[in-house]
Amino acid sequence: MSVENAITTAAARSAPGPDAPAAIEVEDLHKSFRIPTQRVDSLKERAVHPFASREYRELHALDGISFEIRQGEFFGIVGRNGSGKSTLLKLLASIYRADAGRIRIAGRMAPFIELGVGFNQELTARENVVLNGVMMGLTPKEVRDRLDTVIEFAELEEFADLKLKNYSSGMLVRLAFSVMLQADADVLLIDEVLAVGDAAFQQKCADAFYRMKAEGRTIVLVTHEMAAVEAYCHRAMLLSEGKIIYSGDPAEAGREYLKLNFEADISSGVEAETDDLGEGAKVLGCRVENAAGEEVSTLEDHEQIRIHADVELQREASAVHVGFLVSNANEIGVCDFGELVARPDYPAEMPVGQRFSVTATIENRLAAGRYFVHFVATSPSGISVQVQNAASFVVFSAEHTRGVIAPDHEIEVRLEEAAE
Repeated sequence: MSVENAITTAAARSAPGPDAPAAIEVEDLHKSFRIPTQRVDSLKERAVHPFASREYRELHALDGISFEIRQGEFFGIVGRNGSGKSTLLKLLASIYRADAGRIRIAGRMAPFIELGVGFNQELTARENVVLNGVMMGLTPKEVRDRLDTVIEFAELEEFADLKLKNYSSGMLVRLAFSVMLQADADVLLIDEVLAVGDAAFQQKCADAFYRMKAEGRTIVLVTHEMAAVEAYCHRAMLLSEGKIIYSGDPAEAGREYLKLNFEADISSGVEAETDDLGEGAKVLGCRVENAAGEEVSTLEDHEQIRIHADVELQREASAVHVGFLVSNANEIGVCDFGELVARPDYPAEMPVGQRFSVTATIENRLAAGRYFVHFVATSPSGISVQVQNAASFVVFSAEHTRGVIAPDHEIEVRLEEAAE
């Protein structure tokens, strides 16, 4: 099958149906690690702290997860660093032993948790291909028949008889990826191998993944690249702190991953800085909300933004002008807006202790990034309050954007006929 036909077939291929037999079944899987609370590196430290090695803390890498992958399914696993992805992959590959639970895998499995593992730096590329091919379960004849294909795909024809210790890191990874493609296993476990080589070689890798998808191979892909999850996977699973947060549509898994990724430490190092220029008013709180009025710290691109502030007057005033300024991480003002607050029977004054709330609704055309909300309240009677960084939020997007705003747009391109 040609690459073009493979891509066409892959695009049309739907996910295996619910009646498809299971390739991988995981039931109530647990895995923990004991981490010493104090490190002992010398005999002196051992003498001073004789019981240090006996004190441990328990790290629950996987906490009772269960899922199923059907035969012929391209399944993605995503999550932040430390979520348990690599631990799960090593359990599936029998590198780790589970504390509890059960794993069932139908057919022969080939793990590719780190490209290039098993290469001998003192051997040539040809010799390493033969060695690794046999380790993958191929016969010596099968390896010899595929040797030229491996070298050609890796674009290393001129360096096939050069020892690997003289290879660049890019050449090594290309060779390892090419060897991986020759695995005849029923189930492939692949960990973060998509960013391989230059742009042209990455396209060859993408074509190879589409081809494997079209062939109905069962593939488990662990990655941080959400675009790859949407492009290749039939389903995806999001892990966080050893638990399954979401499992299903790859696009939704990508959105949940981005949201979780930015929520983790959204407010770290960000504190409100209140500058009271006279006794006038007190800001009781300022927060960012979604369209449903729920307080949030992250918003997806084009999701409506609401900024809400609660204020209490500390002196009488007939009217108070309040406003918000939104700036990006480079302290560049993006937009500002305000409103006059007064009683219905203006110019009657609002008394001390009068409370009011202000809510601004914004059409979200902001580019992906972190933003800060600054609050201002002023009046002719002497109220003058400024709150820097009263709130902050992050706009996330599955698409890469630059600049300050990301407006809806259409682009039309027309090619003129070349002059003879």
